[in-house]
Amino acid sequence: MTVRHATSRASGPAPIAILTDFGYRDHYVGAMKGVIASIAPGAPLIDITHGVPAQSVMAGAIALAQSWRMFPRRTIFLVVVDPGVGTARLPVAVQTRAGARFVGPDNGVLSLALEEAGPARAVELRTPRYRLARVSATFHGRDIFAPAAAHLWRGVRLGALGPALRDGLTHLELAAAREGVEELRGEVLYVDGFGNLVSNIGRDALARFAARFPAMRLSVRIDAGAPVEIREAYGDARKGAPLATFGSFELLEVAVRDGSAAKRFAAGPGAVVTVWPFRRTARHEP
Repeated sequence: MTVRHATSRASGPAPIAILTDFGYRDHYVGAMKGVIASIAPGAPLIDITHGVPAQSVMAGAIALAQSWRMFPRRTIFLVVVDPGVGTARLPVAVQTRAGARFVGPDNGVLSLALEEAGPARAVELRTPRYRLARVSATFHGRDIFAPAAAHLWRGVRLGALGPALRDGLTHLELAAAREGVEELRGEVLYVDGFGNLVSNIGRDALARFAARFPAMRLSVRIDAGAPVEIREAYGDARKGAPLATFGSFELLEVAVRDGSAAKRFAAGPGAVVTVWPFRRTARHEP
């Protein structure tokens, strides 16, 4: 697989890109940035998001996987979605074949991006010199991950941060869509800030299913909700009407024109998404 990164005419140091579930109310992100600024004052910092749903490793993994390719080759991704902070899960740093480096907990939050970037070497963040002097059991983002990212940016070798991992990195498994006799069934993986319900049904899976019913249109249902048609864009539905479409994730999602599908269908991650054929050819909008 060829990985393409965003490019720019301007040259300069690659940034540290930060993704967390800390939200925007508390001081946590600011404290992490303060640590980085103290160690690597010239490092450009970019916030990917701090709005990952609290403790949702899956949502963090999806957000990271959708973002990392847009950054320069040597970007350091500082990722803290860490419900197991202070437990046996390991703090790690990973160098990839694509050039990107990732720092965060080994709980699966890095794994979807790493599948594409190709992990080349991973270490446990154990060397005291590259941590803060006092490490809290509840704030590894500030005390372990932020210092590691800053030192990497300054040019410290990956191997200096700690020993190589003996075992492989934790992998997050995404459920695959299942094709039945007359239906294609998936589930909601992610709900974005607009309330769009993003499923695990990709274009290829839908195309294969649709090819079995060439004379029929397809309809989509969330759980036991009303069926909706697949549209090319949000604007193809009337205002307030639900629709299904392929958004920027390149996954089938259910949305509401100028509204929230999550609220409309009272649905979230894990909700069943069903695609099936129907013979009706008129426009079908509940």
